[in-house]
Amino acid sequence: MIHEKYYQFIEEQEKLIKRKNLENKQFYNGVYTKFQHPALTRHHVPLHWRFDLNKDTNPFFMERLGVNATFNPGAIYHEGRYYMVVRLEGVDRKSIFALAVSDNGVDQFRFIDTPLVWEDIDQEETNIYDMRLVKHEDGWIYGIYCSESKDANADEFDTSSAVAQAGLVRTNDLKNWERLPNIKTPSPQQRNVVLHPEFVNGQYAFYTRPQDGFISTGSGGGIAFGLTKDITNPIIKDEQVIQGKKYHTIYEVKNGQGPAPIKTNKGWIHIAHGVRNTAAGLRYVLYTFATSLEDPTKLIALPGGHFIAPYDQERTGDVSNVIFCNGAVVNEHKEVFVYYASSDTRIHVAKTTIDQLVDYTFNTPEDPCRSLENAQQRKDLIEKNEALLKERHHSSPFSDDQ
Repeated sequence: MIHEKYYQFIEEQEKLIKRKNLENKQFYNGVYTKFQHPALTRHHVPLHWRFDLNKDTNPFFMERLGVNATFNPGAIYHEGRYYMVVRLEGVDRKSIFALAVSDNGVDQFRFIDTPLVWEDIDQEETNIYDMRLVKHEDGWIYGIYCSESKDANADEFDTSSAVAQAGLVRTNDLKNWERLPNIKTPSPQQRNVVLHPEFVNGQYAFYTRPQDGFISTGSGGGIAFGLTKDITNPIIKDEQVIQGKKYHTIYEVKNGQGPAPIKTNKGWIHIAHGVRNTAAGLRYVLYTFATSLEDPTKLIALPGGHFIAPYDQERTGDVSNVIFCNGAVVNEHKEVFVYYASSDTRIHVAKTTIDQLVDYTFNTPEDPCRSLENAQQRKDLIEKNEALLKERHHSSPFSDDQ
């Protein structure tokens, strides 16, 4: 017998899922549109994924497998629909992957099927998270995720040290997934590994983030680039840093590639995350840069400042003051949907266009990286605008001197 509380809660959940996500009119920057509500939260997770619905075995209708958060989704536009591979974190701290889909990319996302599973080829792998989805020109959809395991070299009583590597899977239909070997690089640990959507010199190209430790990059750091000939045995022999961390910037401590770069007529536009330290802990924001169409390792644009940062209620959550993105899609209308998580708790969407993204990335001034030069940069803008306003004032038929 199904517990009567199920029908009460499913009705409330349906109201949440069907709710329209309208534009947030209180936010404007001309770069992208924000929306009033998160696109996906733990409250969207199906009841039968969390509760035993049988009244005989669950008389108090307790949540048997609770969900703590939904965040850091990979994303893909596939057969006219918007899919996210969501990092679903249980109350046991383990993350799993779950598929959610929407017809418009902004609201009414629904979890479908069951959580993703594949052949378990790595018995040391304990936690999995932050998948990047890429539809490659070879015809496969690839997912690269962080594969975490306990550090075998840690002290006997150290039960927190971990090792991060890049796990690799692929699919044709988002239902059946093939597990491939982990991506190997010269670095002791790897995070934020992303597959370039096209072949480069006939090889598979990856963006990596070389690092010495699980959290600290140590002698590594920066967004790097590497090639491999065989995706079924992915070994990257050389990593070339193409955009590194830098003192007193939004990516002072570390940075990493977000989703796969977006191809435009002016270059590949990358959405990355940058990290700096504050008195309240690490602060994560997003920024963009562009690389050449002819040479993806060549940096050709780097707008100053952040692209998306924690805003209002986005600032608080399980890990506060964090914005993270590993999923963005482009539809046939050249609309861009950027899926980002706030504070490791919930998922939002920001909507823009290819034209806006190109304008922002190529025409926003670069950070001079010195306060006096930044002040001069702003002074020049102010004086330019004041001259324009003065000219407009004198030419207006309604000005005071006419």
